[in-house]
Amino acid sequence: MKDPIKSANKLQKRLRRLVGSAVEDYRMIEDGDKIMACVSGGKDSFVMLDTLLHLKRVAPISFDVVAVNLDQKQPGFPEHVLPEYFESQGIDYFVIDKDTYSIVKEKVPEGKTTCALCSRLRRGSLYGFAEEIGATKLALGHHMDDIVETLFLNMVHGGKLKAMPPKLLSDDGRNIVIRPLAYCREKDIEKLARANSYPIIPCNLCGSQENLARQNVKAMLAGMERENPGFVYQVFKSTQNISLSQLADRSLFDFINLKINRNEERASPEHSGVEISSHFSRIATVNI
Repeated sequence: MKDPIKSANKLQKRLRRLVGSAVEDYRMIEDGDKIMACVSGGKDSFVMLDTLLHLKRVAPISFDVVAVNLDQKQPGFPEHVLPEYFESQGIDYFVIDKDTYSIVKEKVPEGKTTCALCSRLRRGSLYGFAEEIGATKLALGHHMDDIVETLFLNMVHGGKLKAMPPKLLSDDGRNIVIRPLAYCREKDIEKLARANSYPIIPCNLCGSQENLARQNVKAMLAGMERENPGFVYQVFKSTQNISLSQLADRSLFDFINLKINRNEERASPEHSGVEISSHFSRIATVNI
């Protein structure tokens, strides 16, 4: 029988290693940074915060981490939970009191999902606060599954090949957002959150459920994952291996002015095969 403590420790080490790889690959954190870890009270943000604090202790560079929670004044929100947790762990923190809940309820018709507007208002509040406290990066708890789900949502419902990048410069250029959990799977984050007994606060206090489109995409991906283990990982990897000439965006690739060039001697089929084989071998050896 598996030792649950050993299993949790092994999982935690693996997630820390994945976060470390993502941070290094995208240079998410640099010497002297002040990272504002946005903690909602969900499993993802708890795991992200703990992992960032671990990195702060062991990284060869010096940076600060401060936890920030936005209290949106949702009815029934247990406002004491996060401050008590932060204080018990000796974590520096701020709580922003901003009644975005009333704005959302006023603007969104009854029966419609409130998540989109709520997210925009929350993001604006966090961006502004980051500047107030001199934070150089905002860390969000989105993981690989979130990124892949968003990719499909944008393709199917927005007609865009667009997801959530691991590192993002805000539209106004005033903030950099990082997603340290970009290489982590949701199922692993959920297991670790249970093992660590975080005081999870559910995101259903406002009475709004995630929109049906995201639920459908989540269900579709779960089905594909069952039939093809590693499906979500492979889709995520595809966002890191983009061939613009094999897509159709005329603004990013000059299809209009393509011209043949027969000055070079044509490669033999044998030689081409070796190149292709070598190329895929290199891809296969890349690990996140």
